[in-house]
Amino acid sequence: MTLLDEIKTRARSFWSGGSLFKRGPVVAVLRFEGVISPRPRRGAVSLQTYAAAIDKAFSLKGLVALALVVNSPGGTPVQSALLFRRIRQLAAEKKVPVFAFAEDVAASGGYYLLLAGDEIYSEEASILGSIGVISASFGFAGLIQKWGVERRLHTAGERKAFLDPFLPEDENDVERLSLLQRSIHEVFQDEVRRRRGDKIDAADEALFSGEILSGRMAVARGLADGIGEPRGVMRARFGENVRLRPVSAARRRWRWRGLLRFSAGEPSAVLAELLDWVETRLLWARFGL
Repeated sequence: MTLLDEIKTRARSFWSGGSLFKRGPVVAVLRFEGVISPRPRRGAVSLQTYAAAIDKAFSLKGLVALALVVNSPGGTPVQSALLFRRIRQLAAEKKVPVFAFAEDVAASGGYYLLLAGDEIYSEEASILGSIGVISASFGFAGLIQKWGVERRLHTAGERKAFLDPFLPEDENDVERLSLLQRSIHEVFQDEVRRRRGDKIDAADEALFSGEILSGRMAVARGLADGIGEPRGVMRARFGENVRLRPVSAARRRWRWRGLLRFSAGEPSAVLAELLDWVETRLLWARFGL
């Protein structure tokens, strides 16, 4: 058989099988990458920045599943919960299963996002967990006293100056903060128990201590269902013809115009960008990234 005959044979097979119009099932791939924050910082993950992408992902024609890819060191609990809730609401409305995948890190609020998945996967060396609540700040009371700066603060309401960084730390303020953190922590724990069910050991309190786990450890402790990445898992679940369709969110980038404002006598824009960058780097650095 000549090459031309081979081409004709393959063409007849192609047309007779209807391959031109035969398309595989669609899996939308939605990436959550960055610090979870409502602030319009560079690369921030929030409901505002992802709402349109989530809606689009669930509206794709031929959709059979949504794959969430999470690479986040965490952030605010409210934005994590809002994103989680939006995904679960649409999954229920559209009757579409959700598969969540951890990349380098899915910790704290990042793990909260993973909980939106009906099944959770990770790489063996991924970092998961950190199921806890943290609050960090600085105290400048000694610094302004050394410089001879007088702090003037006037409030209506005895607790309005709660944890003011320019005042000495107050034990009552710390206790109130601790109560607030415990309340938020309980919400996080309840969601983990509800979503993971009997996959986790109900008596394993260490899961909620803020401990971080590798992907392999997370599978053994029930925080994840297996080791895998989107393409491999989706092909195993929906067949070799499955089509992965990435859906992108609008992301904020470095505002170079801030440099122009700096040269024009407005350094605040650049300073804000630099502080955001430093804070973001510190969050990632907690996990060696």
